[in-house]
Amino acid sequence: MNAIIEMKDIIKVFPPNVVALDDVSVRFEEGKIHAIVGENGAGKSTLMKVLYGMHAANSGSIYYKGDKVDFHNPGEAIASGIGMVHQEILLIPEYTIWQNVILGVEPVGLLGQIDAQKARQQVQKRIDEYHFNLDPDDYVSDISIAARQKVEILKLLYRNVSILILDEPTSVLTPQEIPKLFDELRRLRQNGHTILFISHHLDEVLELSDRTTVLKRGRNVGTVSTDQTSKKELARMMVGREVVFKTKREDHEVGEKVFELEKLSYTDPEGRLRLKDIDIQVHAGEIVGIAGVEGNGQFELVNMIMGLIPQREGSLIVDGEDLRQASILNRREKISFVSQDRGNMGATLSASIKENVIMTHHRLDGRFTTLAGHVMDYQEASAFTAQVRDQFSIVMDDDEDLFRSLSGGNQQKVILGRELLLDTPFILLDQPTRGLDVGSIEYVHRQILDMRREGRALLLLSADLDELFRMSDRILVLNRGEIVADLETDETTIEEVGYLMLKGLRDETETD
Repeated sequence: MNAIIEMKDIIKVFPPNVVALDDVSVRFEEGKIHAIVGENGAGKSTLMKVLYGMHAANSGSIYYKGDKVDFHNPGEAIASGIGMVHQEILLIPEYTIWQNVILGVEPVGLLGQIDAQKARQQVQKRIDEYHFNLDPDDYVSDISIAARQKVEILKLLYRNVSILILDEPTSVLTPQEIPKLFDELRRLRQNGHTILFISHHLDEVLELSDRTTVLKRGRNVGTVSTDQTSKKELARMMVGREVVFKTKREDHEVGEKVFELEKLSYTDPEGRLRLKDIDIQVHAGEIVGIAGVEGNGQFELVNMIMGLIPQREGSLIVDGEDLRQASILNRREKISFVSQDRGNMGATLSASIKENVIMTHHRLDGRFTTLAGHVMDYQEASAFTAQVRDQFSIVMDDDEDLFRSLSGGNQQKVILGRELLLDTPFILLDQPTRGLDVGSIEYVHRQILDMRREGRALLLLSADLDELFRMSDRILVLNRGEIVADLETDETTIEEVGYLMLKGLRDETETD
């Protein structure tokens, strides 16, 4: 089989001396789905961004359809038929969903004006086809990070490019949505499209791809036919050791009630009821999971707990203290928080790694300041950053480097390390392992279970039902802003939870 794309001896160094790609060569065959896997910081996204014209390689060559190419920007790549869905969100918040999707390829009428009605109908057709539970008239600024990622996927599908680069496209999809996406990708493959698919989910890689390339520390350690390998072997190639895929959640007695939310309701400024009579209790030494199709109130629930949306109804008690009217800083004395939106909510991309590590700690822990709290103790901050780096296996160079210089997975590990090391009784985890590789997920799960053993109370929101079943003592199902079930994890099944997540939503879709 001829290679439609061949990358030869690619070297990419980020200043001052970070070697992201070290003499990488790889071939991508036409009409195939080719997976690229590796640990966080292995160079997967960098390799694809070099192909896409976002990064210039320091050396090496790229051949496309037999011709040597050198894309200087993504526009040139798109013009050649190569499109990319990024792990980072690249949308315009002030535009609606349909406006973002058509941007650059707008249908126009006779007078050269955008045919808004036709454009919106085309976008609605795609939304219905993939059951993405999106309103094309919603503004991107008002939707969750998961919904924004779905918009990114829609943008690429709308353009019908021949080469699709997908960087963790399923990381924000529910288990029910992933098969729909995979079916479309298979149809595209049958029609001659070539798909380059970055993923940390090895089950997905084995199910979807024809060939798999494994990167480790910027080098290609092997390319294999997917039907001739296994999840265990791919993980060993990625991490360099055996990986335990099943986390052991030991039975133990829970303690006193730490977190209590009662009769919480919320109507958004447009008059839409987003949350209705939410009751949640979490005890010390307990992990409570929340399952639900994205867009069913999770975004609003998290923001109300953290004080980002004013709470006008119900009560919020954490460790015996009423936080309904509390400031965000006062809440942070009681609540550790891992946001699903690490770029906007969980970190400051333009600040240093060290500054991001000590965020919140510097306001709650006096050891990071001197002179009565007025001067930062940078030596202590550097020592703490090194502790987080070592404890959470973060691939980084200098703690003064900008946070945005880290890979997405390493950014997530910084945030997890910072939040889990806060001395708080309650931990709110919103998609905590999104974007992490199998070895990192294994480690983070152990850390979360350690928090459980230490008597912390944890509320876990995850689009990964397998993760919820591995980690949670109880699972609450959120459907259209209501908790429709409170289930003991060991007494239910993924099928039952999935049915409850979709009940009513499925009926509405079929009616439409």
